[in-house]
Amino acid sequence: MKKRKIGMALSLVLAAGTLLGACGKSDNKDTDTSKGGDKEKAFSVAMVTDVGGVDDKSFNQSAWEGLQKFGADNGLKKGQGGFDYLQSTSDADYTTNLNSLARKGFDLVYGIGFLMHDAVDGIAKQQPKTNFAIIDDEVKQPNVASVLFKEQEAAFLAGVAAALTTKTNHIGFIGGMEIPVIERFEAGFLAGVQAAKPEVKVDVKYSGAFDKAELGQTIASTMYASGADVVFHAAGATGNGLFKEAGDLKKKDSAREIWAIGVDRDQNDMGPDVVLTSAIKRVDVAVVDIANKAKDGKFPGGETAIYGLQEDGVGLAPINAKAANKDAIDKAVKEWVEKIKSGNVKVPGTRDELKTFSAK
Repeated sequence: MKKRKIGMALSLVLAAGTLLGACGKSDNKDTDTSKGGDKEKAFSVAMVTDVGGVDDKSFNQSAWEGLQKFGADNGLKKGQGGFDYLQSTSDADYTTNLNSLARKGFDLVYGIGFLMHDAVDGIAKQQPKTNFAIIDDEVKQPNVASVLFKEQEAAFLAGVAAALTTKTNHIGFIGGMEIPVIERFEAGFLAGVQAAKPEVKVDVKYSGAFDKAELGQTIASTMYASGADVVFHAAGATGNGLFKEAGDLKKKDSAREIWAIGVDRDQNDMGPDVVLTSAIKRVDVAVVDIANKAKDGKFPGGETAIYGLQEDGVGLAPINAKAANKDAIDKAVKEWVEKIKSGNVKVPGTRDELKTFSAK
């Protein structure tokens, strides 16, 4: 498969409001395609969420925000013939939902997440006239565009911020499932901690799920109880439990210095008093970018678009103003961004690469 990096000026897209959906169903019955009743068929686009759901406060939601932005930019309405989504409640829904959207005539259909690889691969073969895109994995089909991110670069910066914030020299990492995309987050985060403050201890725990907030809270509780004062999650909606636990502990003891780090989008709204920052992955902008290319007849089928710091495809959300050493963190993060962009530092994306990593 031919690979290429797509560079462009990206900006974080913020959507007003969150729309909910049920598996195989949309919550809006609008079927109009565009403003003004144009006779020419409008370009239509849709997506299928993974089990985290469209309101996971993470990458599914970010993808939906991108789709909403594309719809607004092109005068489309939510529904068949415009832009839409179907929500999956289990992996058994992936193939059914993808096929449903293709049969409804959407020009481009996104599968959001690594877990949709087999479903996208299978449906792309069955529906060769429909273009598909998969986020966080590669599918070798001429009618599929693959989108990957250098999550390790954003996580590295989060690791630097965590290391420079901790007072106990004890940090935690909560992963979702042990798959390559989450391993990139883990490796990058540990490398960032190591580069900024090598004596810091990092506890790593995987939940095995992306939709279990209660489990995420239990893991976070154990980490905080063991002495960790900063915990980073890369676990989708499971990570929502981290924010709840941090918030609950802060309410019990307002003087306690305790922090959580979000993922995929700026998750400060999950707890303004406890969210230190977030490792951002701009799924929303990648969704808009691929959709625009497809609309313009330049769909990158059979190719892989890779978004990293150099392409402004990943980054770090602003450090919480309440952090005691915010200025020092900002300075350090800026310096590391330049080192990574210049190629002087290559952030590890796997555990094996982490073993030989050196920031010197």
